[in-house]
Amino acid sequence: MSVLRMIYLGLAIWGAIHPMSYFLPWIFENGLDLGGLVAEWKVSGPVTGLYWDLVIAAIALTVWIVAEVAVRRNWSALIAIPATFCIGVSCGLPLYLFLRSRPVD
Repeated sequence: MSVLRMIYLGLAIWGAIHPMSYFLPWIFENGLDLGGLVAEWKVSGPVTGLYWDLVIAAIALTVWIVAEVAVRRNWSALIAIPATFCIGVSCGLPLYLFLRSRPVD
């Protein structure tokens, strides 16, 4: 595996673990209250701006993944879409780059 692929994989793992270290304590305290979680994301202007920044980035990443999968037929790369929306762009983007950069058969 190339150094670049290892970096992508490391970033995907970090992007999965680090955000969860903030989400999981909140979920344990409040349960799976998605309405409450979204309300927390809109508590102030800067936080709302960051929320929308990540939503737009997640949508753009999804469009890119779907467009490239349609051309490259790298169906396994579609796993980056649920990773993006269930974990975050910090996991989905490097995971997709890792999957996309595999050697061509």
